[in-house]
Amino acid sequence: MKKHRIFVAINLPDRIKKKLLNFQREWAHLPVRWTREANLHITLVFIGYVDNQELLEICQLARQVVQKHQVFEIKLKRILLGPPNRPPRMIWLEGEENLFLARLKNDLEKVLFKSPNISFNCLENRPFRVHITLARIRQGEWRELSPSPRIEKEISLVFPVDSVEIMESYLSRRGPDYVVLESIPLK
Repeated sequence: MKKHRIFVAINLPDRIKKKLLNFQREWAHLPVRWTREANLHITLVFIGYVDNQELLEICQLARQVVQKHQVFEIKLKRILLGPPNRPPRMIWLEGEENLFLARLKNDLEKVLFKSPNISFNCLENRPFRVHITLARIRQGEWRELSPSPRIEKEISLVFPVDSVEIMESYLSRRGPDYVVLESIPLK
């Protein structure tokens, strides 16, 4: 039986993705693997591997939750090394804390993780931070840099969130490829 690697995400508008590509060019010389434009997103809930029946249940439950939430805005505020207070593994774009987003994420987790029909193999215990991964650091080459690069840039990008996507991730040699399985509009 085929297993699907699933997560729930917010895709970014094309105009935001284009601006993020410009920021990537600013640090093009660094030893990192840049996130491709099509893959730029905010992960809300990483679910992991599920079978077809579980996938159907996830889509149905997510629809019930998402359609109860209003459209809201996300503000992206700075580019930095992440995760904070740990050795850097990524270059990411951090967003402001957002009560609407926190409620949506919490409601999704509450419903999805309580379902007896879905077996989760990737429950996350770390606190949620609004972020977009711009690049993954190539650790060996990064450690050879002296001095270590300092990446911190204040920005201001705002966009509306009017849908949530159920995404499937396929891993390949060039990195992950993401496919939208279902786009669920907010109320």
